[in-house]
Amino acid sequence: MKRRTLAIAAVTAVTLALAAPPASATPTARPATAAPAVAALAAPDVQVANVQAHLAQFQSIATSNGGNRRAGSAGYTASVAYVKSKLQAAGYTVTEQTCTSCTYRGNNVIAEWPQGPADDVVMFGAHLDGVAAGPGINDNGSGSSVLLENALVLAQQSPTMTKRVRFAWWNGEEQGLQGSKFYVNSLTTAQKGYIKGYYNFDMVASTNGGYFINRVTSTTAAPLKAYWDSLGLSPEENTEGQGRSDDYSFQQAGIPTSGYAMGASARKTSSQAGKWGGTANAAYDPCYHSSCDTTSNINATGLNRSADGVAYAIWDLAVGGGTPTNDFSVAVSPTTGGVARGGSTTATVSTATTSGSAQTVALSATGAPSGVSVSFSPSSVTSGGSSTMTVSASSSASLGTFTLTVTGTGSATRTASYTVTVTGTGSCTGGQVVGNGGFESGTSPWTATSGVITNSSSQPAHSGSYKAWLNGNGSTSTDTLSQSVTVPAGCSSYTLAFYLHIDTTERTTTIAYDKLVVQVGSTTLATYSNLNKATGYTLRSFDVGAYAGQTVTLKFTGTEDASLQTSFVIDDVTLQAS
Repeated sequence: MKRRTLAIAAVTAVTLALAAPPASATPTARPATAAPAVAALAAPDVQVANVQAHLAQFQSIATSNGGNRRAGSAGYTASVAYVKSKLQAAGYTVTEQTCTSCTYRGNNVIAEWPQGPADDVVMFGAHLDGVAAGPGINDNGSGSSVLLENALVLAQQSPTMTKRVRFAWWNGEEQGLQGSKFYVNSLTTAQKGYIKGYYNFDMVASTNGGYFINRVTSTTAAPLKAYWDSLGLSPEENTEGQGRSDDYSFQQAGIPTSGYAMGASARKTSSQAGKWGGTANAAYDPCYHSSCDTTSNINATGLNRSADGVAYAIWDLAVGGGTPTNDFSVAVSPTTGGVARGGSTTATVSTATTSGSAQTVALSATGAPSGVSVSFSPSSVTSGGSSTMTVSASSSASLGTFTLTVTGTGSATRTASYTVTVTGTGSCTGGQVVGNGGFESGTSPWTATSGVITNSSSQPAHSGSYKAWLNGNGSTSTDTLSQSVTVPAGCSSYTLAFYLHIDTTERTTTIAYDKLVVQVGSTTLATYSNLNKATGYTLRSFDVGAYAGQTVTLKFTGTEDASLQTSFVIDDVTLQAS
């Protein structure tokens, strides 16, 4: 969402809050009482885990491109490529429209599902760009990801269409709705008339958010409101967002508009907190336009309700009658693993109901080489459940790397791939695999923000003289510390451990302003904050056996807001295999 400008003087100004929200601040709605029946609840259940996977991709893109996805940046270009590739693979007609009048020249992405009458269109849009201050995950990776997953679900279901559905991801929203204005101005009068409604989704997962709908009492808003009403949420008008997001470009052209939002820097009222949960007199999104707008800054409940509400609207507005076919998906995590002769390794097989009702899914695997067996516990699940897959190698198992096909069989057959490497020894090489875990031998093999590895006497080491000291600046900052490690195969125990000392001048006992995220590969093992302050060091340990036989990156990321320091001090890092 773009900041207010003086041209929107009728809306009261609000204060930008820079502190990161606590994980416990995710608002929840009161249970619905006598919720009205909603006919289009037959629309597919959009899996929030899939939406979160898109958010993780946007976070990764920002991290790899200077920390942001601002319009015109490499991060924005990579975001466009990611969205476009997913849509094209699903069968969409995709157009990149270059916004030549944008402050930062970049492309809008327009994707049309090629079914339904071309002169009777409902359009769903979200801005894809963020601000330079951070990765822009709630603002507006959330709206972009919700639309992307809905587009993929629509393609997968391929129902009979009564209207044409068009999706759009906009460039340059943060500079003044520039991409959407350019698009609307490029349309002829007839083409504008084809669009019967435009729906905008901007910041739909705010951690302290409310449930807001643009033009909530309008006919256009009716399907969005009907779905949230069915959950007992009692949505309100999006007064904070009036004129501030891309629906305004369409509204100015006379096209009916609506959309979901969960709030930016305005503050939640006491009555809203009583109705929706969360913290009164605190910003809906305390990380609005800040570096802490990361994947940690997401309200998964709100994200899920927004995604399902979009699906309801699509089915209500543009899909022919009938109940969706029961269907499901299968996924394996991690997707690769190693096993030594005489040993075993495990992975988690997850299923999800993608349409219709849950069903029983029987699990099996093919492609295992001679001497390798695959078992599942349990061997069948109800879609939405998970199973532990165990891959075991005999003492004479074939050596090499093999791809297993994991199959779920129900009303349909769905598959996922798992790559296993069988090594030639049944013994565990074991030992400690983190290099220079006590930081006494310089910086190698660590990659760290300048000054993080230090022998400063202001923070004592757990042992020796050196340690890794992240943040502690009392100003907005991000510090990182990482190392690539190879986890041996064939061991029975894998323990990552480190000593952590946290001190802070933050006075709150409820709000996590400053955070330390611990990751192995793409998995977040833990998040600590100023709320975890303690005298001296605390030993933290984790089982990382899922990464046996893999080379992964161990990473610590510390983020600090604009005031009141928090120091995250790490020492004696080990990854012990035995």
